[in-house]
Amino acid sequence: MDYITDQNMRYMKYWEERNVFFESLCASEQHWFFVQGYDAYIQELYLPSLSSLLNGIEATLRITLYQMDCDTAGDLSDLSPYRVLSNKLILQANNFGLEVKYLSFNEEMHFFENLNSAKPNLRDVEIVRLRNNICHGNITDFINRDLGVENSYFSPEMLKETTEKVLAISADWCEMLGRFRRKNGLLNYDTPSADQIEKDLFLYDKIKSDQE
Repeated sequence: MDYITDQNMRYMKYWEERNVFFESLCASEQHWFFVQGYDAYIQELYLPSLSSLLNGIEATLRITLYQMDCDTAGDLSDLSPYRVLSNKLILQANNFGLEVKYLSFNEEMHFFENLNSAKPNLRDVEIVRLRNNICHGNITDFINRDLGVENSYFSPEMLKETTEKVLAISADWCEMLGRFRRKNGLLNYDTPSADQIEKDLFLYDKIKSDQE
């Protein structure tokens, strides 16, 4: 049994949740971050889950903007390693027409204000701030100090609530992004005709409505 088949069999009862990412993105270099982030979550592995989800959001932005910029939907060989998740990257996505509001947390009241902030008063939006911390090993925001500094400690379960929030953001983001990528012909096969794009969009919307 190959790896993918084994994974699909192992997580069969979670097919519907995992399939949100498979169906939405249909791009292995993107959807696996979210699928395995979800798999880690149901195993209560919150550190790798949160890291994978944040990396997935970054990957989808980097790849989609690269493809929009250079008109080479299937070639990622020149993708810059320095174009990482930031306010600037999210603003670029917004300018291309992506609905970046899906990257905000429910309680994040000043998302667009912070997104448009600039030095020397730059304020990262929460998804960027969280990515910069978690993906660089900084978990100080999650340390429990209830018993005093001398008895402070960290446990991965302290990331559970934040992981659940990012998982919800990821699902909404990927559903929106999947439709955007289909509409713009950014698919992992030969560039489709306008008629084929419309057929893909119709089928995609039908699948989504059937699942609701």
